[in-house]
Amino acid sequence: MSDYHIPIMSAEVVSLLRCGPGGTYVDCTLGGGGHSEELLKASSPDGRLIGIDRDREAIDAARKRLTPYGERASFVHSDYKSVKEVLEGEGIAEVDGILADLGVSSWQLDSAGRGFSFMKEGPLDMRMDRSSGETAAELIERLSERELSLILWQYGEEKWAKLIARAIKAQGDIGTTLELAELVSRVVPRKAHPKRIHVATRTFQGLRIAVNEELAGLDRFLIDAISMLRDGGRLAVITFHSLEDRIVKRVFRNMSKPCICPPDLPLCACGKAADVRVVTGKAVSPTVEELERNPRSRSARLRVAEKI
Repeated sequence: MSDYHIPIMSAEVVSLLRCGPGGTYVDCTLGGGGHSEELLKASSPDGRLIGIDRDREAIDAARKRLTPYGERASFVHSDYKSVKEVLEGEGIAEVDGILADLGVSSWQLDSAGRGFSFMKEGPLDMRMDRSSGETAAELIERLSERELSLILWQYGEEKWAKLIARAIKAQGDIGTTLELAELVSRVVPRKAHPKRIHVATRTFQGLRIAVNEELAGLDRFLIDAISMLRDGGRLAVITFHSLEDRIVKRVFRNMSKPCICPPDLPLCACGKAADVRVVTGKAVSPTVEELERNPRSRSARLRVAEKI
């Protein structure tokens, strides 16, 4: 299961989190344990790792991979947005570093039964946690044409959202990934098909974000995660599309401001101190070498903030 999820920018993550012996680190999106293993190596011999994931299959894969690290690694089945509650439940008041890799794992993409990919026939599921929530097929059936169009426009940034939503609702009973991908390919004008990505990419992105509520509460998670860091601790976040990256950039920027008074106020009245220092002025991108090894990393962006 070592290829469950190829860890992206793992060397950069370890370096920017300043992992060291005896530290306590949290991998909020455990996946197959690739990043976690690097954090455990860097914090050897006595560092601790808490791995969180909403996908039980991911936890099972990571548990096997991280067996050599024994009790230094612990695992929790939960949404990464519940990091504060998870750590409090573990009796942990503060940690040295937190990582959130918000991408879909390679295993999820390549497993036809999960329904994330338009490249393989599979049920239109897309749930990261298959133990709860509605599938993409159920979501499509429940939403009105207008609601579906809005999701594709806002979350998928799909300019043909209205046309696609109308076709989906007109056809009805779309139960597989290939049925949906073929419909999108058919209704979007051929001359408008993107050159570098599949024409259904944005539709699948929009539905996946909606099914898993990926943007809801992301800003709250960032604030909670930073609150669980000790002074000097760092939060690293890897995003894969502009919607997530904008939220992370905005929250980090706002939390790094020492004063939020109106600019025309002669003296500070709010008394606010900066909560973080933004470590990555510009988001870190994968190297050319990494892009060659793992083309799926092309849209990844890494941002890091340090609690002060």
